[in-house]
Amino acid sequence: MRLALVHDYLIQMGGAERVVATMAEAFPEAPIYTSATDRRQLLPQFSGKKIINSWADRFPGLHDSFKKFFPIYPFAFQTFKPIDADVVWISSSGFAKWVRVKPTAKTICYCHTPPRFFWDVDGYVKAELGNSLGGWSAKVLLSFLRRWDFVRAQRIHRFVANSRCVQQRIWECYRRPSMIIHPPVDVNRFSVVGKTDDYCLVLSRLIGYKRIDLAIEAFNRLGQRLIIIGDGPDRVRLEAMAGPTISFLGRITDGEIDHYLARCRALIFPGLEDFGIAAVEAQACGRPVIAFAGGGALETVIPGETGLFFEEQTADGLLEAVRRSGTVNWSAERIRANALKFSREVFIEKMRTVVGATYEERPGDCVEAKLAEVPEESYGL
Repeated sequence: MRLALVHDYLIQMGGAERVVATMAEAFPEAPIYTSATDRRQLLPQFSGKKIINSWADRFPGLHDSFKKFFPIYPFAFQTFKPIDADVVWISSSGFAKWVRVKPTAKTICYCHTPPRFFWDVDGYVKAELGNSLGGWSAKVLLSFLRRWDFVRAQRIHRFVANSRCVQQRIWECYRRPSMIIHPPVDVNRFSVVGKTDDYCLVLSRLIGYKRIDLAIEAFNRLGQRLIIIGDGPDRVRLEAMAGPTISFLGRITDGEIDHYLARCRALIFPGLEDFGIAAVEAQACGRPVIAFAGGGALETVIPGETGLFFEEQTADGLLEAVRRSGTVNWSAERIRANALKFSREVFIEKMRTVVGATYEERPGDCVEAKLAEVPEESYGL
């Protein structure tokens, strides 16, 4: 079987790029097609891999301000020669599924989310471009591209969602069924330590929808220590809100992150996330998660056993959950056992099954029956 991998861009190294890196390790002979690559930022797993970039990779300034160049990405993928492979595995929250393939190729789209800049145009333009002439023009263009995105989605052979909420979104946007395979988490990187410290932790990019402001307000009122790891455009505003018990560490090394995760009282997870890898990483350290009851947290956190939920996305709701957390006798071993269900090994086994079943499909086959052998998955809606 000849497999090719496709991803939107290899510029920022977030959760989606870690998914692609895991696939690149599992299928080392597969070439990786992408619009652009910033080799200064690449994860070590991409070392030595065959990465094929579009002409957009040479576009001046793109690596430093890649989000503002969204109009060129559709054309960057469209100008690739049709990919000649048996199966093309596409990782996308943007334009990667617009890539052209040979008529005999079968496509699997691992969808992190339907593109927010198409399906939430107002929210995206306000956050990225503001109320400018450019913002108004972007709305017009994005509305046009959304129709094109729907058409491209109908040409995908099979969708795989990374969570139930993304599965729902795939149906709402594309009217396509999907199965769920959760993203891989390197749980073996983390371990349980015997002693914890007196702080709670936030591990996140500092952007508005992550709702770090709720954590700051709650911990200001509690007068308890909160350590915030991460950086982003919302940092200045958040630092201005923070009282003396709250500290910002910015971007730190993986080793330092591991140290703080293993010793925190709990991870604070106040946003609505599609999946939320940080919540699984905290559990891999045996630490509970205090999360808003929505999105991916509903699939990764077991209330009362590996963490607690707050139902209303308010500082009051979070504050009360933090207080309740202090009364629970948490079992670090039980918490870590839950995290192991999201390991890289589990992800690779499931993706191998999906890729193999898709490759072997013949007219009249019931591929869903073959894919049902992959454990703990759900189909359609």
